[in-house]
Amino acid sequence: MTGGRGPAGASGVYGGVETGGTWTVCALGSGPEDLRDLHEFRTTTPAETIDRIARFFEEAPVKIEALGIGSFGPLELHHESPAYGSVLTTPKPGWSHAPLAAPLAQRLGVAVAIDLDVNAAGVAEQRWGAGRGLPSVAYVTVGTGIGAGLISGGRPLFGLGHPEVGHIRIPHDRERDPFDGACPLHGDCWEGLAAGPAIASRWGADPRELRDGHRAWELEADYLACGILAIALIGMPHRVIVGGGVVERPGLLERVRARLVELNGGYIESPAFGVEVDDYLVRPALGDRAGVLGALALASDAAARR
Repeated sequence: MTGGRGPAGASGVYGGVETGGTWTVCALGSGPEDLRDLHEFRTTTPAETIDRIARFFEEAPVKIEALGIGSFGPLELHHESPAYGSVLTTPKPGWSHAPLAAPLAQRLGVAVAIDLDVNAAGVAEQRWGAGRGLPSVAYVTVGTGIGAGLISGGRPLFGLGHPEVGHIRIPHDRERDPFDGACPLHGDCWEGLAAGPAIASRWGADPRELRDGHRAWELEADYLACGILAIALIGMPHRVIVGGGVVERPGLLERVRARLVELNGGYIESPAFGVEVDDYLVRPALGDRAGVLGALALASDAAARR
């Protein structure tokens, strides 16, 4: 996809921002084939981070039509709320209730669309990546936390708030795994049992240092398959795309696929849970650029609505 021109005077170029807990990425363009500039820096305080984002676009050679943001959460995404576009209560120091969309809209003078980073990534993967041509996908990320974007028809699922699948409850056999869990609120929710910090805390080592034959990976595959099956049963996505640092472990995704088929037990009568599981549970096609590309997609959609 390349950037065309819209209404008279429009540049056809959008701004995309992915604000992660550690890194912020800014981009100019309109999609994966039109990614004109990319800048990455550490996420610090809200004021400093917002200023650096704004300066990137202010100093760009072309004025953007709209800005899209894919941010860590939780976020206030109710448009009628005066706090729309703000981070809600988060463990990241200094960011709880920090406005993000409003100060950028005011400073840059453009429409700003904001959503969760996993939702943005899911939108990008459905539009350009591993979910292209499919009516619905689930984009799951397993890293320092667990999150998922449930995307149907190019739009993320949203109700009372955005889905928080990392905090669903999954089976926890305490004889097999006596670990209490790492979530500060729920202990042994899905994230508390299977995210990167949970693995490190349970085994007392960085997950990257655990050998391939360590029983941590059999347990991890089981927990990931439990959560993914729950998503599949509730949302019935046409494909589940799994990214994040934890699933980069060689062989882990293959274990999760096998366990997913076992746990389904033939209930969902679809080849996706049998001979075609390798095409159902897949890695992101856009890699670590899915989030910022999704932000560009949010910006493009916001400009089109205007």
